[in-house]
Amino acid sequence: MIEFEADVPRWKQVADVIRQRIADGTYPPRTRVPSVIQLSAEFGIAQATAQKVHGGLRDEGLIYTEPGLGSFVSGPRRPLSEG
Repeated sequence: MIEFEADVPRWKQVADVIRQRIADGTYPPRTRVPSVIQLSAEFGIAQATAQKVHGGLRDEGLIYTEPGLGSFVSGPRRPLSEG
């Protein structure tokens, strides 16, 4: 568990941890990231907070969700073609 800072929303702090794990290869592309229930248990946060973590990472394009299967790390980003 992490020690949360009082002035930063918890979901953002947990998202930072998951973002770092994606960056350092703990969660490689196309592998599953912890579920809402797993995030809730690991970080001691409410499931609604864990859902915000997933939503924020999805909005950034770092993860995607397959209904019924879970959430996964997106593949490497490709640069936009100039043209």
